[in-house]
Amino acid sequence: MNRFLTKDFLSGVMFVAFGAVTLYFGQNLAIGTAVRMGPGYVPRMLSMILLGLGLVICVLALVNGGEAVEKPKWKPITLVTIGIVCFGLLLERAGLLPALAVLILISSLAGEEFKLLEVIGNIVVLSILCVLVFKVGLGMNIAVLEGVW
Repeated sequence: MNRFLTKDFLSGVMFVAFGAVTLYFGQNLAIGTAVRMGPGYVPRMLSMILLGLGLVICVLALVNGGEAVEKPKWKPITLVTIGIVCFGLLLERAGLLPALAVLILISSLAGEEFKLLEVIGNIVVLSILCVLVFKVGLGMNIAVLEGVW
């Protein structure tokens, strides 16, 4: 049972699961041929590759063993998820800058070390970069501050 709880084996199972789910959802798409590919050709081939790669990883993990899986760290998982949900809820209501600030602040609480000056620096730098990329560079219609810009 110990070989089934290794990182390698579980990552192989993940590849197999993704490949199987892709095959299931793409089963009604026309495949076509290699010369005249249909909309289901590439998804089907990629899912086959994922399935094959996952099976090879699983077999190698069972033969060679591997590193045991650690217990999940719930604090980072929970806080990063809460930060993403808050970002999604705030983006349209408050704008990009407040949503980013809340996301970065809550996600920063997930780490082992929390230094307020570093978090403020991250908020400033990442906010500037996001405004430059999404608002200026890509020209997206995102409110930076709701009602201001």
